[in-house]
Amino acid sequence: MSDVFDLTRGESPLIVSFPHSGEDISPYANRMTAAAHKVPDCDWHLPRLYSFLSGTDVTCIKANYARYVIDLNRDSSGKSLYPGQNVTELCPTTTFEEEAVYQNGQAPDEVEVQERVATYWRPYHDALKIEIDRVKAIHGYALLWDAHSIRSHVPRFFEGRLPDLNFGTNNDETCNPTLSETIMDIVSDQQEYSSVLNGRFKGGFITRNYGDPANSVHAVQLELSQVTYMNEDYPYGYEATHAEDIASLIKRIIERVKMWRPETVVS
Repeated sequence: MSDVFDLTRGESPLIVSFPHSGEDISPYANRMTAAAHKVPDCDWHLPRLYSFLSGTDVTCIKANYARYVIDLNRDSSGKSLYPGQNVTELCPTTTFEEEAVYQNGQAPDEVEVQERVATYWRPYHDALKIEIDRVKAIHGYALLWDAHSIRSHVPRFFEGRLPDLNFGTNNDETCNPTLSETIMDIVSDQQEYSSVLNGRFKGGFITRNYGDPANSVHAVQLELSQVTYMNEDYPYGYEATHAEDIASLIKRIIERVKMWRPETVVS
């Protein structure tokens, strides 16, 4: 086991990944700005929101280090997921509000970036691949749910307020379309939360890299608007009563996802 992530193994086909829920910046904190020390772009409290998974047969992998150390949902080569759009780097140098992450002259150079890839990025992805292969060997297929959250208003990336539930499958390239339909059928049956499939967020590196329906790996990303379960202003408090409703809906979706099975599997 690595201090880079926490892993809980289950025997079902489903794996839930939390690549941006880590808060730890300690290896580089002395070089970072006061703005970065607040870790504003963390997927705050997300494992707590998904605590209904505890004790189930779902495999969960959760990052411990913050995305300011390295962004686990980016290609290790630094290739952009959204060419031509404003995006953050593999080792971000600015916050979503475009404040500096590092003090003057303290940002990592390319040599350090690659060291961080080896130290933080690679162990997480190696473990995730092992778990995908493991559950696929048991069931003949694997389901990957990549769990994320973000503030409801981030002008750097999108105009206006983000829908509450933003599902990404890279236009159904990362999963069988019937899985997307299963998910959207559930959210369309409720009125409380807005939703979109393959809107501003079509799935990051994890969803696109591991989702391979032709080889029986089906991946979906959920980018959840943080206003649905927490205070979006510092110190980013969890609102337990408010969170119960959205957690109940996500639980219902995940239970249906677990029940879904592709018509054919590839050994």
